[in-house]
Amino acid sequence: MKILISNDDGFQAPGIVALYEALKGLAEVEVVAPEHNNSAKSNALTLHSPLYVHTAANGFRYVNGTPADCVHIALTGLLGYRPDLVVSGINNGANMGDDTIYSGTVGAAMEGYLFGIPAIAFSQTERGWAHLDVAAQKAAELVQHLMPSLPDAAHRSAPWLLNVNIPCRPVSELKGFKVARLGRRHAAEQVITQTSPRGDTMYWIGSAGPAKDDAEGTDFHATAQGFASITPLKVDLTDHDTLPYWAPTAAAMGGVAR
Repeated sequence: MKILISNDDGFQAPGIVALYEALKGLAEVEVVAPEHNNSAKSNALTLHSPLYVHTAANGFRYVNGTPADCVHIALTGLLGYRPDLVVSGINNGANMGDDTIYSGTVGAAMEGYLFGIPAIAFSQTERGWAHLDVAAQKAAELVQHLMPSLPDAAHRSAPWLLNVNIPCRPVSELKGFKVARLGRRHAAEQVITQTSPRGDTMYWIGSAGPAKDDAEGTDFHATAQGFASITPLKVDLTDHDTLPYWAPTAAAMGGVAR
């Protein structure tokens, strides 16, 4: 069994080191991760500048690119084989609700999924790496539980993509895993403006807004109750419910109604 690990916090982040240590006893594991922090890079690929791969003293390979770059390069030539599972994380902070659209952690896992490989994105619900050992233990437990299903998922065109958020709690306070849908956040906080030493105005993206939909059944609710949330994701962004609504517009413009 072969596992590819990546992340968005960079190859030296405590989360990816802990994840590697937790999984290396379960399978043949390789790490290909960004050289620097690439949070909120989503699925971005670097197309207009060269990418370089280097090997760290601990054997981790790192790339001067995005999380998706790392997985893409690994799967299209660097590894020389097709892994059975792509795992991303453990992220320094939650990736719940709308966060998944922006998340580089999810983006790395999704890149594996787009290549037809089962993938999991792991995150802790709070920043700071509190109880990281517990999060790594829970990640390993889930991977080990899913390993028997990997050959079918990876080789019969039936991959899956899971987004997992683990509360930063002692193991005695975790209640296990719970399947949950994505919640929603309010709009982000206001942009932060500063004046540079040269008198120019600088803008910093504001922090994520608070939970808007954290009702029972959401990832926000599950983690608040002490569960590690598991959310299956898909890539189809089509709003299927409104296709009939837009059909008359297409027809009126000389197109073909669905």
